[in-house]
Amino acid sequence: MHFEFATATRIVFGEGTVKELASAAKSFGERALVVLGKSDLRIAESIEQLKKEGLTLSLFHISGEPTVETVRSGLEQARIQHCDLVIGMGGGSVIDTGKAIAGLMSNPGEIYDYLEVVGKGKPLTNPSAPYIAIPTTAGTGSEVTRNAVITVTDQRVKVSLRNPSMLPRVAIVDPELTYSLPPEITASTGLDALTQLIEPFLSNAANPMTDAICREGLLRAARSLRRAYENGDDPHARQDMALASLFGGMALANAKLGAVHGFAGPIGGMFPAPHGAVCARLLPVVVEMNLNAIRDRAAQRPDLERFTEMSRLLTSDPDSRAEDGIRWLHELCAALNVPPLATYGVTKSDLPEIIAQAKKASSMKGNPIELMDGELNRIMELAL
Repeated sequence: MHFEFATATRIVFGEGTVKELASAAKSFGERALVVLGKSDLRIAESIEQLKKEGLTLSLFHISGEPTVETVRSGLEQARIQHCDLVIGMGGGSVIDTGKAIAGLMSNPGEIYDYLEVVGKGKPLTNPSAPYIAIPTTAGTGSEVTRNAVITVTDQRVKVSLRNPSMLPRVAIVDPELTYSLPPEITASTGLDALTQLIEPFLSNAANPMTDAICREGLLRAARSLRRAYENGDDPHARQDMALASLFGGMALANAKLGAVHGFAGPIGGMFPAPHGAVCARLLPVVVEMNLNAIRDRAAQRPDLERFTEMSRLLTSDPDSRAEDGIRWLHELCAALNVPPLATYGVTKSDLPEIIAQAKKASSMKGNPIELMDGELNRIMELAL
């Protein structure tokens, strides 16, 4: 057995913990680039607290998922303003944008020198600038991962900027920041979190530490995702989902993902489809295909029992079979009104390109079994 485990230097969790942002930031520098998405009262209060602590702030607002152009613009602003730390407050797109900017601030050259697949893929030679991540959704777990997913618009692909030093110095996870999320965002981000617990648990690189984290996260997500969707003011459900998201980020950063994310990357690069919604649509279909593929081609593998354990964690039924967990996933996605991929413009004619890109995706390497072309095509057909 051989594995490693790395996460944010410091994790602060709990209701009201966003109030600790100003004192944490002051210990890292004096001039902060603050990356923001949609602002609300809690974020405005945090900005005022940062100012009261004497920090000079340069606000950088983004909309949509991070692109090369967005990161370049934020990096230029940070350098012009002589920023010495970065703070990201928002959903996964905001957190990833801030993470990429912080990584590039302290390194020479430009973003394509370090991007995977479409760039030179060079490692960052200098440690990332100090970065504090404060998620306002419960889904991506990006506050505890070492990579930022960036869209390369002209090539219609999503690729990663990745380095161990990009792990945030501080992750502040305050469930109260998620109370105002509308149901559709609660659903898509929550199902992303669930996916990031299931895929590392079934992954070919699972290890005892990620297993423990995934088990706890799956229990919390299973009992609380629908509750948070139906009643956003339920504090216990929101806390459970914030933890599930955090645990999913820790798990994926230290194990691997699978075919859901293998497909989601290319689809997100080619179509205006939210990452969480794509993962949600693919999740039950991929889990079912993986189960059938292992039964057909590797029925003696001990990890087949993981599908049964996953089912029992999701359904809270000690007698549950693997098929019951898959049925539970289908029913959950229906209850949360997950749309088909055709909603975002995906058609059958797009499948060959999507499958070709997915087969090259790093996430696909973590899938519990190598899926054949016909199986990959069937997954996409069912998800349309």
